[in-house]
Amino acid sequence: MTRTFLHRLARVNPTAAFAGTLALLLAGLFLPGIVGALLLGLLAAGLATLTAATWPVQTPVTRVVRVVLLTLLVVAAVSKSL
Repeated sequence: MTRTFLHRLARVNPTAAFAGTLALLLAGLFLPGIVGALLLGLLAAGLATLTAATWPVQTPVTRVVRVVLLTLLVVAAVSKSL
């Protein structure tokens, strides 16, 4: 199942993935209250899934960066919901 996910993910256009992620992040940051928090939570769930799927092949520095970014995203989602 993980291999299928990674194979499908590898076929995604990097520019489209970046633009979609950026749009989701900006919408989550600028939309008020729970709507923005839900979008940031959705983005955090995607990042957590990607991090978990690629964990074995990442370098320790990359792992630290991903965990820090995931933590910041979750903190932003929680603070937005309050």
